[in-house]
Amino acid sequence: MGTTDRISRYLTAHDLAENLARDVRQGLRKRPKVLPPKYFYDARGSAMFEEITRLAEYYPTRAEEAILTNWATEIAELAEGEMLVELGSGSSTKTRLLLDAMRTTGRLRWYVPVDVSDTALQGAMEALGADYPDLQMHGVVADFEQHLEHLPQGSHRMIAFLGGTIGNLEPAQRAAFLAAVRAGLNDSDRLLLGTDLVKDPDRLVAAYDDAAGVTANFNRNVLYVINRALRADFVPSAFEHVAVWDAKHEWIEMRLRSTSAQTVRIRDLDLEVVFEAGEEMRTEVSAKFRQEGVEKELAAAGFAVESWWTDPGNDFAVSLAVPV
Repeated sequence: MGTTDRISRYLTAHDLAENLARDVRQGLRKRPKVLPPKYFYDARGSAMFEEITRLAEYYPTRAEEAILTNWATEIAELAEGEMLVELGSGSSTKTRLLLDAMRTTGRLRWYVPVDVSDTALQGAMEALGADYPDLQMHGVVADFEQHLEHLPQGSHRMIAFLGGTIGNLEPAQRAAFLAAVRAGLNDSDRLLLGTDLVKDPDRLVAAYDDAAGVTANFNRNVLYVINRALRADFVPSAFEHVAVWDAKHEWIEMRLRSTSAQTVRIRDLDLEVVFEAGEEMRTEVSAKFRQEGVEKELAAAGFAVESWWTDPGNDFAVSLAVPV
């Protein structure tokens, strides 16, 4: 990394441990039981998700990259961005497509990756620093639902929230998140948002329940995380992976179904959790969107959609929104 690069830390390992303990305690006391999807992503889970993105059934990553390949230059010209702020960052193809396009405008000065993982952030910055030696970088270790007010200030910032990750938030969470993003922006800033679109339910379910079982193992990984972090005794093989389409809410739900009656002990929480045979615990929602719905939610938060791009199959959309 260059001498001008730095990392600001608003989330520590202690914070992450406390958040996990709180979310597990609260979620496993609910009916039905729930666990937040962010806890899939330890090093093992992140590697599994990278494998998922390459599966034939999992179209979102390819579709979004196709959009950016075709339209990144137009996005960069419209946004006139001097700073790319990427929420849930990575050194992936998508990041590089945006940086390359923004660099051709002659305006790009800063890249600000935001991630909960200090290690992942440092790795991404080092990888990108080798290929973009003139780019100043300011990493931010933070939770995008809690620390948006700490993002570096500047004019002509493009805030990128890609991958359809916004679909992991329920409607009230999405409204709060978008309002918080808007509150921190000035008139010259833009929001670049990736959203997966409603389509044939069979294709959607297949994307979250692949034939090779990679997503099933990814889903169960949250149990390994809890076992390790909170000294629990989940038996991951005693839970089946379930993916269902909820037509009312227009989202996919991933669940873990207990294959038998069992009691799980979580020693660090002094908690015993009883599962009935066949009981399902929700581990993720992944909302799918329609253009009018995205525009409505953005408008409620104080944005107007300036441009809307889709892939050739109309599977995924990337929108550029302007504060109003």
